[in-house]
Amino acid sequence: MKVRHIILVCSSILALASCNYLDYDETSGLNTREDIYKYFEKTKQMLTHVYTYMPQDFGTIGGAMRDAACDDAEYGATGGIIQDMTNGNWSSIKTRDDSWTLYEGIRAANEFLQSLQDVDLSRYEYNPNYDNWMKQLALFPYEARVLRADYFFELARRYGDIAMPLATLTTEEANTIGKTSFEEVISFIVSECEDAAKNLPATYVGQPNNETGRITKGFAMAVKSKALLYAASKLHNPSNNTAKWEASAKAAYDIIKTNLYQLDPNEKANNNTSPEVILFRMNGNSAVFERNNFPIRFTEGTRTTPATATFPSQNLVDAFQTINGYSVTLTDTGWECEDPEFNPQNPYANRDPRFARTVLANGMEFKSSEIAVYKGGTDYTSVSEGGSPTGYFLRKYIQESTSFEPDKTVTNKHHWIIYRYAETLLTYAESMVMAFNNPKYTNADFPQSAEWALNEVRKNAGMPTVSITDPTEFTKALQNEWRVEFAFEDHRFWDVRRWQIAENTQKELYGVNIERAADGKLDFQRVLYKSRTWHQRMYLYPIPQNELFKNKNLNPQNTGW
Repeated sequence: MKVRHIILVCSSILALASCNYLDYDETSGLNTREDIYKYFEKTKQMLTHVYTYMPQDFGTIGGAMRDAACDDAEYGATGGIIQDMTNGNWSSIKTRDDSWTLYEGIRAANEFLQSLQDVDLSRYEYNPNYDNWMKQLALFPYEARVLRADYFFELARRYGDIAMPLATLTTEEANTIGKTSFEEVISFIVSECEDAAKNLPATYVGQPNNETGRITKGFAMAVKSKALLYAASKLHNPSNNTAKWEASAKAAYDIIKTNLYQLDPNEKANNNTSPEVILFRMNGNSAVFERNNFPIRFTEGTRTTPATATFPSQNLVDAFQTINGYSVTLTDTGWECEDPEFNPQNPYANRDPRFARTVLANGMEFKSSEIAVYKGGTDYTSVSEGGSPTGYFLRKYIQESTSFEPDKTVTNKHHWIIYRYAETLLTYAESMVMAFNNPKYTNADFPQSAEWALNEVRKNAGMPTVSITDPTEFTKALQNEWRVEFAFEDHRFWDVRRWQIAENTQKELYGVNIERAADGKLDFQRVLYKSRTWHQRMYLYPIPQNELFKNKNLNPQNTGW
């Protein structure tokens, strides 16, 4: 099978000055709009610019990953702005994770789509590149429409009802546009992606230039699937209309049926050859992520700001089973696990293989050294001095070969996963059990069961399969699978919201305290690191107050804000 993933190269082509959330100057330097769209390469650069708004999370919120605003992690800097999202100080004035700039990407797409209609390259008819240019131009509008649809989705999952401009607007128009309902936004996204999927290629291998940096049929289908999953979830489907779940299941199964993608047992993060990843965002060489998140002794004194790292929580660690499929829980008095092979003195060994790809824990090897976070260990220090507040360090996305040694510095590229095939399978599993209330249910339209889809992901991870007949218990197992499979890939923060379980999961964040006796025996105790604040209003973001001042038609503010 050929690899059909897409690598999104982040290279900003134009510097655009924004004067409000939907208005910017489309000129750059000596390039006017008319100049740009007279030439193929400049036209293509404008499309590349639309790509650059694709979200990623290598430290989106003041250096912290978004997972530090949920129960999977804590940000070490006690004064970091992400703390407002968990301590009750989040507000329409202190928006913190303000993604309103996605409207700049939407405007860029609208301007591109509008201008593309007037592109005339017929004067180059005898240029040897002309036929290739025309083939690419025919695909450009579908790429831009999928990107715009994805940006609308990102806004809708944050704010619910949103403004949905489909043309470039004047300042006056931008400041009077009203909201479109969440349901209508999802319908538009679905329609756009369906049309694009019919016209985009499955791969650009064999297309002009054999490019691997563009939107494909697969990603168009993925955006549709993701949008329908959120539309079916409890937050937006409180009556549990099973027709919405069936629509979500069908969208996921349509991807499965293409046979374009396959699960990959190898690490997907930073692996731009993985056949599982449908869309990457690729960045240039950097050591910033490692400088912020390495255990501090490996930063060779280059990290001057203490504890600017995202630290996994005990809450997350407890989600990873043993390799034999048994639950493991750290209590106030020690470890609890029914696996006869579990060793409470070496509790991080023989766990779900995904654990070692996600978390650095006591006793694990890193850069030819053993991590030691027990009291007095080489990685035990105060939070203010760069130590871990939870007793764990981040492993996901970390490039171990990065080095800060003087005269031996090493930097690496970091590829952010935007969508991969495992998400399709878990979407299918969730949608099927919610639609038919039976983990084993199949029919002519859905010949695979929810149980099958869940077990495909577990088998790929090296975990034993499960057979759970009770739909409630199956759903619990499935939600846990979402958590461990996609830890630190920007899922958990959104999942607890769409499932509306946050009031039960987001109030207490735990870590581990490890004492080492003179004989080397370790004593593990769960510790409550922080009590957090959760309000029902936090299921959606607040609309930024400055936008409400500019445009009263964006009222009403989201409930509770």
